[in-house]
Amino acid sequence: MQRIQMLDCTLRDGGYCNQWHFGYEHIKKITKGLAEAGIEIIECGFLTEKVSYDKEVTRFPTMNHIGAVIPADREGKLFVCMVNFGEYRLENIPDHDGSSADGIRVAFHKKDMEEALEFCEGIQKKGYKVFIQAMVSLSYRDEEFLGLIRRVNQFKPYAFYIVDSFGVMRRRELIRLFYMIEHNLEESVVIGYHSHNNMQLAFSNAQALADINSRRSLVIDSSILGMGRGAGNLNTELFVEYLNDTTGTEYDLNPLLNLIDEVLNRFYQQNYWGYSLPNYLSAKHNVHPNYAGYLDDKKTLTAQNMDEIFAMMEEGKRAEFDKEYIESLYMRYMTAGQVHEEHLCELKERLSDKRVLLIAPGKSAVEEQKKIERFAGNSDVISMGINSDRHCSYSDFIFLSNLRRFRELDTVKKKKCIVTSNIPADQVYLQTGYRELLNMEEAVKDNAGLMAIKFLINCGVEEIYLAGFDGYSHETRENYGDSHMAFITRNAMLDAINEGMKTILAEYGRLIRIEFLTEQKYISMNRET
Repeated sequence: MQRIQMLDCTLRDGGYCNQWHFGYEHIKKITKGLAEAGIEIIECGFLTEKVSYDKEVTRFPTMNHIGAVIPADREGKLFVCMVNFGEYRLENIPDHDGSSADGIRVAFHKKDMEEALEFCEGIQKKGYKVFIQAMVSLSYRDEEFLGLIRRVNQFKPYAFYIVDSFGVMRRRELIRLFYMIEHNLEESVVIGYHSHNNMQLAFSNAQALADINSRRSLVIDSSILGMGRGAGNLNTELFVEYLNDTTGTEYDLNPLLNLIDEVLNRFYQQNYWGYSLPNYLSAKHNVHPNYAGYLDDKKTLTAQNMDEIFAMMEEGKRAEFDKEYIESLYMRYMTAGQVHEEHLCELKERLSDKRVLLIAPGKSAVEEQKKIERFAGNSDVISMGINSDRHCSYSDFIFLSNLRRFRELDTVKKKKCIVTSNIPADQVYLQTGYRELLNMEEAVKDNAGLMAIKFLINCGVEEIYLAGFDGYSHETRENYGDSHMAFITRNAMLDAINEGMKTILAEYGRLIRIEFLTEQKYISMNRET
C-alpha cells in the first residue's frame, strides 16, 4: 500500500453546498473522473434512512443505490460512504458482496462513542472496511482519546481518523494527536485526517502530516475545489499536485481540472464556499460552522457583533448546531438595547394625514430617481430612507435597523435617524423597540423595510408608497443602486427573502394601503396571499 492515500469526499461533504443535488450524470462523471485521476478512495455520499431514493442526490437510503453510481471498472479504487451514527440500523446493512461500497465511514459525537463503536464492529463483521470518524477530535481530553484508541484496537478497523470538524486545529495540535495515535494504535490500522478550512490551515496541516517521517499508512481527505460546508475542505487538486512534486506520486491532474470546469464551477457560482470572516469567527470560538452560516445570512451583524454572540454561547451548545438556540441568542443580543421615544408623539403628529414614501436602496431608486423626487416634493408626503439615504438626500427621516449601515452613515445625518434598539446610538431622532417590529417569516423576520412599514402602521400611517423595494436578483450587481452596499449570499437565501417579503407585504397590505412607486422587480404585492 502506498504510504499516503487520498480520499475525496466531494460527493458527501460537498453536498452541504447544494443539498447533495449533484445530478445523476454528474455523480457518475465525478466518480469516474476521480478514479481516472488516481484518487485511491472515493466517497459516494451519505447512507441514511432519513431520505427516499432520488437518483439525482448523493444521500442514499440503501447500499444498492450507492452501487448504481460506482463505475463498472473500479480500477482498483475503494468506494466508500458515510453514516452519521443513529441514521441507519445495522440490520438494514447487507453483507458486503462487492456490488456496492467497499467501506463505511461512521461519524459520531463523543457522547455516542461506545454505542457507535459497537455499530462499527457490526459493520466490520459484515465484511466492510470501517473508518472511525470521531468528530471534533480536540473535544476529547488526552485520557479520553487514549481510551478511544484502546477501544478501537479491540477490533482493528481499516482506519482511525483525526477529525478537525470546526477547522480550528493548529499544526502543533495535529502533530501531538498524530503521535498519540502513532504510539498507541495497532500498526495495521491506517491513520486518517479530515480537515476544514475555517482558519486556512487545511493545506499546511496536510503537508505537515505528509512530511512526517513515519512508516504508518495515512489517508488524507479532500474535495475538488475544496467543496464543503462553510469554509470548505482541503482542495484535492492542490494536494495531489503537492504529493506529485514532493513524494513522486503520479496523480493525473487533468480529470480534476475538467470536473472543476464542467461541474463544480456551476455549483460554486450558485452557492459559494470557502474562507470567510464568519467561518473564521466560528473556528475561533470552537463552535459548529452552521452557527456562522446562520448569523451571516442575517446580513444585520458586524464581525464584532458575531464575535460577541459566539462568546455568549454555552459550552455544551457549541459542538452541535441548534437552530432554536442560536435564534434565541440572536434575539437576546438584538433586543438588549435601549428605547428612547421622547419624540414619538411629535412624529405621530407630523405623520398625521400624510402619505409616506419609503425609499429602499434597490437599483430602481437610482433608475427612477426623478420620479421619486417629484413624488417626494408633494406637500402631503413624508419621505423616509431605509438603512441609507445615499440616493435620497432630500428624505425627511432615515430608518435603520442594521448596525453596519448606521456606522456607514454621515454623522450629520444621524439626527434625522429613527433606529431600532439593537443599534447603540445617541443623538438620533428616535430609538424604537426592535422586538416589536419583527414579523413571523424567518427569512425576513427583521428585514429593515418591513420593520419600517410595521413601525409606520403602529404610528397610524394609512398610506405608504415604496421605492427601491426591488427584492433580490441572483446577479449581485443588479440589487443595489450603489455597489458599495451589495452583499453576496446563497441563491436559496435570496429566493427565501423575496418570498418572505411578498408574504409580509401582502399581510400589511390588508391593514393599510401600500403601493409600489417604482418598478416591481423581484417582489410584488400579491394581495391574494
